[in-house]
Amino acid sequence: MEINFKVLKKDKDCQARVGKLVTNHGEVNTPIFMPVGTNAAVKAMSPEELLSLGTEIILANTYHLYLRPGQEIIKLGGGLHKFMHWSKPILTDSGGYQIYSLGAIRKISEEGVKFQSHFDGSYHMFAPELSTNLQLSFGSDVIMVLDECPGYPCSYDAANQALERTTRWAKRSQKAYLEEEKENKGILFGIVQGSTYEDLRKKSIEQLKELEFSGYAIGGLSVGEPKSVIYEVLSFTAPFLPLNKPRYLMGVGFPEDILEAVEQGVDMFDCVIPTRHARTGTVFTRHGPLVVRNAKYAKDFLPLDEECHCYACQNYSRAYIRHLINVGEILGYRLNTLHNLHFILKFLQDIRSSIMEDRFLEFKKSFLTQYDPNAR
Repeated sequence: MEINFKVLKKDKDCQARVGKLVTNHGEVNTPIFMPVGTNAAVKAMSPEELLSLGTEIILANTYHLYLRPGQEIIKLGGGLHKFMHWSKPILTDSGGYQIYSLGAIRKISEEGVKFQSHFDGSYHMFAPELSTNLQLSFGSDVIMVLDECPGYPCSYDAANQALERTTRWAKRSQKAYLEEEKENKGILFGIVQGSTYEDLRKKSIEQLKELEFSGYAIGGLSVGEPKSVIYEVLSFTAPFLPLNKPRYLMGVGFPEDILEAVEQGVDMFDCVIPTRHARTGTVFTRHGPLVVRNAKYAKDFLPLDEECHCYACQNYSRAYIRHLINVGEILGYRLNTLHNLHFILKFLQDIRSSIMEDRFLEFKKSFLTQYDPNAR
């Protein structure tokens, strides 16, 4: 497959790097954070607002879009971009994470995953070929293979079985991708599994490298393991991925975790944390998370973050936003979401600048010195 990625600069002191990913709907500067729009919408945000924040790429979920509104409606709507009024790149997850998260209503076999819809109780078989063909029909810019994502903790034998099945499914996904004669197809990423076992992670990488995907994702993390385990797995996984291909760490979005992964050479991130925390009343600041719904902010007329220049911080106080959240007003969710996305996207922009100037480790140390990850 054509390589659509170029490393522009590597930091002189670590593996952190700046790159550019070229897609059918524009270029993406890496390291990048992808806001999650599971159902073809980033919760509480309009496409115009996302663009104003500097969003370069978003993520949508194939499993959820398959169930609602369905492939036919998206196709009649002109493809996913036109359907949701988003002109920039879209990465679609394959549905592999739902194999993990919806464990009570699914059954895995070599054919694929048989699951019961959590909407209406109907049964469906989700196979690698179906997942790939759905993403191709959506017009996705980055297509993910279907994988088996084991939970944590996971025995060695179970992790190895999931790894081997993921490789077999990756081959089937790639075959379906190559058989599609559609022009200007999105690029296809493989997904590395192997749980917390170093030899299995390396085994997965070697198997996937033989298939020469356009990019490689690190899957099977953020499934219940402590941060120390995430960092350890990153340390013996990222360095073995191809240097000339984008590296995507799936489901990780806390600032301290992003910094650790960027240092290891990771290029792409997605997570629901910024938007989900916003809806429950937690916002990110340079000094750490702030739980604005807490009573101590009832008479606090400062902005969410005095150092922030987003629309919410320039126009509204903690006291007002706390009031909105506590009475269930949608505006409160929107303002918090806007702020959190502004924070994380600006954070990635600052990371890119620090790498270009060979000062990433200095930036990381400075950020973590003032950042307390414990919500206050």
